[in-house]
Amino acid sequence: MQYDWILFDADETLFHFDSRRGLTLMLERKGMELTDEAFQAYQKVNHPLWVAYQNGDITADELKHTRFVDWAEKLATTPAELNRSYMQAMADICSLLPGAQALIDALKGKVRMGIITNGFADLQMVRLERTGLAPHFEHIIISEEVGIAKPDPRIFAHALEKMGNPDKKRVLMVGDNPQSDILGGLNIGVETCWLNLHGADTPKDIQPHYQVSSLDELQALLLA
Repeated sequence: MQYDWILFDADETLFHFDSRRGLTLMLERKGMELTDEAFQAYQKVNHPLWVAYQNGDITADELKHTRFVDWAEKLATTPAELNRSYMQAMADICSLLPGAQALIDALKGKVRMGIITNGFADLQMVRLERTGLAPHFEHIIISEEVGIAKPDPRIFAHALEKMGNPDKKRVLMVGDNPQSDILGGLNIGVETCWLNLHGADTPKDIQPHYQVSSLDELQALLLA
């Protein structure tokens, strides 16, 4: 094994993250239907908030609150209640990406593993426990708990410190987001692998060490 440590992103790297399905379930439980128009309106608010969060311009609590302000008024409830209901729905529809279980099983005992995620603690920990993956990861670094989000080098430095400051060339960061996962890894000096599930073009200013189109391909690469 070329690496001593592999750090994984969580959403769309190990877990499916289907926000539309989660919102649909949340509203169904309230006796409502999610329309295309309502979902598009949510995305228009939610996406810029995540960019601002990753840039360090807003906190996790501000993101959680702001994305549901409009809906809370319409549904005569609070943003906090909607956020709790959404997190519960997302936990209930949790599923692993194809190849995730096989990959983690194949790596067990051969390399040490951790997670660095910008997702929220209340959702990530529930999903790791429900899927049985939690015991395989020595460190689970969640931006909400650290107060810093990827790609900020400080969250990677925090992770490396908890890992005992290993040789960075023997650490691999695996993730689906070039901006947060790959750029963040490159900026701190670890090696990187972009999980490009959808055949996107490689950003000109971001060059991962490796690129794979599936977790099965990643497993073959690591264990070759």
